[in-house]
Amino acid sequence: MDLYVELLASTIRMSVPLILACLAGLWSERAGIVDIGLEGKMLIAAFAAASAAAVFGSAWIGLFFAILASLGFALVHGYASINQRGNQVVSGVAINMLAAGLAVVLGNEWFREGGRTPALPPEGRFLPIDFGALADAPVIGGLIKIFLAHSVLTYFAIAMVPLTAWALARTRFGLRLRAVGENPQAVDTAGISVAALRYRAVIIAGVLCGVAGAFISTSLSSSFVRDMTAGGGFMALAALIFANWRAWPALGACLLFGFLQAVGNFAQGASVAGVQIPVQFINMLPYVLTVVLLAGFIGKSVPPKAAGIPYTKDR
Repeated sequence: MDLYVELLASTIRMSVPLILACLAGLWSERAGIVDIGLEGKMLIAAFAAASAAAVFGSAWIGLFFAILASLGFALVHGYASINQRGNQVVSGVAINMLAAGLAVVLGNEWFREGGRTPALPPEGRFLPIDFGALADAPVIGGLIKIFLAHSVLTYFAIAMVPLTAWALARTRFGLRLRAVGENPQAVDTAGISVAALRYRAVIIAGVLCGVAGAFISTSLSSSFVRDMTAGGGFMALAALIFANWRAWPALGACLLFGFLQAVGNFAQGASVAGVQIPVQFINMLPYVLTVVLLAGFIGKSVPPKAAGIPYTKDR
């Protein structure tokens, strides 16, 4: 019973950065900006959060710097995609490469630990909420460990799902944002700035990626290590496509990927019929499923019509 409780609790923890990155991609791509750079923004945010938390001894300061770093990269992507009308895929790939290299170089220069950051003290981490003896109670304790004994960033990620779904479907801002991703010419004709709306979407995506990166290095882990996002940004993109650019299905897809990652962590060292299962085989399961889902469902997913297409105002 304890194994199942830990597995389900781990599923939620592993899903948090995927949920935040997936919602970031949802906001951005609903506005017509393809965001391949989710991985890079999460990675640089994870580095900034761990670095700031190690220096200042505060998880909240780490979160602030994580959002700041992610926003900086998001605005670079926005400038290249919106103002310069550049290729959005190329810009996103460049951001991923820049973040991966910059984090290691700065980490090695600042901390002299081979690109790592020092281990964070408890006050430099977002630790799970402690329910004390209540967490050991029969039945109730298991439910608390699965659904409640998580860090504050976990609650933020879950709360962002209904908030995103409501904002995109019910608010004037959300409806205009979706219209920009479908028919920017019509929005421009109505006297609404296409560039301003797309920049707002890019900023929201940057904030969400910043929180995702901070969660990875200050809650899920206790320091930054090289390439610690491990393709999470690309898995979030796969979940977004699988969910057909909708918030609630995206939550389900991210939980599924998180479950596979949790199973991989728990199944390391397991054996079948006396033959030990290679760790590499277990770790690749989430990525195999990503490919399978994309191959099976990408034909049924319909992206926003203007996604990836630079907008040029008619004169």
